[in-house]
Amino acid sequence: MNAKKVYMVLAYPNKEGFCYAAFESLKKGLEAAGHEIRISDLYQENFNPVLVFNENKLRRNLQHDPEVQAYREAILWAEHLVFVFPIWWSGMPAILKGFIDRVFAKGFAYEYAGSSKMTGLLKNKTAWIVNMQDAPGIVRFLPFIIHDYGWVLKKQILRSCGFKKVQHFSIFSMLSSTPEKRSQWLKKLYGLGRKL
Repeated sequence: MNAKKVYMVLAYPNKEGFCYAAFESLKKGLEAAGHEIRISDLYQENFNPVLVFNENKLRRNLQHDPEVQAYREAILWAEHLVFVFPIWWSGMPAILKGFIDRVFAKGFAYEYAGSSKMTGLLKNKTAWIVNMQDAPGIVRFLPFIIHDYGWVLKKQILRSCGFKKVQHFSIFSMLSSTPEKRSQWLKKLYGLGRKL
C-alpha cells in the first residue's frame, strides 16, 4: 500500500461531540496506514466564511486571495481530501460552505471553456465525504426529498472541479443511537482510514 498525501477538513465546533470523535478515529486509521496528513479544523482556526468581492477585491482575482493561500496550497499538495462534517438543515455547516466559496475559486479549482462549459482544474485527486445526521437512514432512498445531505459537495462541487473519484459515507439516526452503535461506527471509520 502506497502512502498518500491526505488533507483533512473538519467543520465541527465541539471537541466533545461525536463528529469530532469520528474525525479522530478516521485520522488515527490514516496515520496507522502510514499516510502523510495535513489538517484544517475550520472552527478551531476561526476560518472566516464570508466571501467578499467589490471594486477593491475583484471576483476574477479571488484565486489569488492571500487570506486563503494556505488552504489552496494544502489542496494542491494533497492526493486525497477528506471532509468531515455534520448535516444541519439538510446541508453542510455554513463555515464549510464559506470555505468552498472562498477557496474553490475560479482559476484555481475550475475554469470556463467558452461562456458556460465548466472545466475542473483539480485533476487526479480523490476524496471522501464523511458526515453524520439525526435523520433516519430511509432518507437516502428518497431523492425527491434530499436536496443536499452531502451530495452537493460530491456531485456539484468536487466532481465539477476535476476530482476523479469521490466516495460519500453517511451515518444516520445519530439522535437515537446507542453508545454501542457509536462505538461500532468509530471502529468502522478507523478501518476505513487503514484501507485507503
